[in-house]
Order: sequence, then C-alpha cells, then structure tokens
Amino acid sequence: MTLPVSSERNAAVEWPTLGLFVLIYGLWLALTWFHAELPFWLWLPLVAWTSAWWGSAQHEALHGHPTRLRWLNTALATPPLWLWLPFARYQQTHLAHHRDERLTDPLDDPESRYWTLQGWQELGRVGQALVAAQSTLLGRMLIGPFWSVAVFWRQDLRAIRLGDRKRLMIWLWHGLWVALLLIWVIVICKMPFWYYVLGFSYCGTAVALIRSFAEHRAETSVEKRTAIVENAPILGLLFLNNNLHVAHHKWPTMAWYRLPQLYGKHRDSILKENGGLLYQGYGDVFHRFFLSRHDLPVHPMGRIPDKNQPHAGSG
Repeated sequence: MTLPVSSERNAAVEWPTLGLFVLIYGLWLALTWFHAELPFWLWLPLVAWTSAWWGSAQHEALHGHPTRLRWLNTALATPPLWLWLPFARYQQTHLAHHRDERLTDPLDDPESRYWTLQGWQELGRVGQALVAAQSTLLGRMLIGPFWSVAVFWRQDLRAIRLGDRKRLMIWLWHGLWVALLLIWVIVICKMPFWYYVLGFSYCGTAVALIRSFAEHRAETSVEKRTAIVENAPILGLLFLNNNLHVAHHKWPTMAWYRLPQLYGKHRDSILKENGGLLYQGYGDVFHRFFLSRHDLPVHPMGRIPDKNQPHAGSG
C-alpha cells in the first residue's frame, strides 16, 4: 500500500512557524541576558527546552518553512545557537537522510546510529563501549551530545583536509556567526563560556536526541524502518510533531502544525505500512529503553542492499 501524496500547498508565509522563530529568539535573548538573575535549577531546563526547540525550528527551515523564499528561511535558521552545527551542513546531511531507501544504512544515511561490522571492529574497546552505552536512552542523552559533536567534527575536518573547499567555506562562515554570538554571550551578557556550552549546546542537544533515539530501526522493508510516537502533547510541541515520524518522511514539506490532521486522516494506513511500530508517548519510550538497549549497534544486514540487487553482506 502506498500513501497518497498530499496536493495541499503550504501558505506563502506560515505565521505559526514565523512566530515560533520570534519566540525562540526572544527566549534566547532573555535567557542569556538574565542568566545571572535566574536560579540555575530554573535556568537550565528553560535553556534545554529553548535550545532543543531551536533544533526543531531549524529542521522546519531546511524543509522549506516558514516562507517560500529559501534565502529568508536560511537566514532565520543560520545563527548557531548550538555553536557546534553549521546550518548548511545540517541541511545537507538531513536531506540525505530523507533518501528513505537508504534509511539506517551505516554509510549512506548520515543520521544512522548503526555500524558496519568493519567499522565496529575499528572502534576498539573504548569506542565500542561508548557506542554500546548509547543504545540506551540514558546513555544517548549523557554521551550522545559529546559523541555526536566529536564524530561530526572529525568527519568534516577530514573532508576539509582532503580538499573539500565548499565545506571549508561553510565552516568559515559558521565561525563568523559563532564569533558574533559569543560577543553577545560573553562580552555583553557576561556569561561564562562553559555555562553557555553546558546549557545551550550540551543539554539542548541531549533533549533533542530523545526524539531521534527510537524513530528508526533496521529492517529489510523500507516502510517498517520508521516509528510513530502518539499521545505526546508536551514533547510533541517541542519536536514540532516530528514524533509522527512516518508522516514527516511521507510528507517532508508539510508544515509541522498540519501534520497531526494529515496523520489522523491516514493513521490506519500508516500503521499498517510500518508494521505497527508505535509508541504511546515518550513515557513509553523511556519505560522501554531508558536502561535497555533499543537495538544492537552493528547493522543486521551490514549495509542496506541496493535496490534490485542481491544483498552483498556485511562490511
């Protein structure tokens, strides 16, 4: 069964999404300016929410929101509130992730958490222990931000050393934005650098990783590789309904606030297609995987077989 492609077109200006960008920037300015006046126990969760929300808003921008002007969407999403991730690189890797026929492939899907057998063996004991720990939700939240940044930077640095000038220019432009942001944070707001990194970079990334933790799994069938998390009113708002992940992959350009209605309309067909890979809220995800692994780190097929070609095995 193939779900229909929606013929509905998004508005020229999506005011809910544009308003969200304004709200997030306002929260960021307030949380940096008033960091010394707010108690740490209150400041940190507010920062983690705002930072993770920022990641969700960037995700909307790279999919063509909140306007039909790509340059304006890019401008809205470029300031690097996380510090470590250039928006242009996020856009490149995430759109590559949307090649559904390659979902979860250790080499072709940039967002895959699986490894080939050869890659796993090359990690060594320490690397394997760190990866294995991230198979649980607790490990993903504690280790995942550090690991994600280290792996991402290592891959891009290697590409730049090999002569990737486009990637170099992306990082130079990103570095300029980071410098401007840190002038505000450190010089004007008098916030310690480690304070910002802990809150906006590390904790914000950790919360964002809750969404991606169990949304894909390795399966032979493309349709069964993507999960749905229903009944998530709070984190669903934080993740801008990306918890309805099958619907997002089916209709990636649909505005976040329209996805629930579209998902509800096709719910039975979606769950039939994805084999019933469904979680009842993020409490269900935490209950199942907080201390238990979601899957083995090594991809069960080694690689996703090429379409219409026999499986070549691991490696």
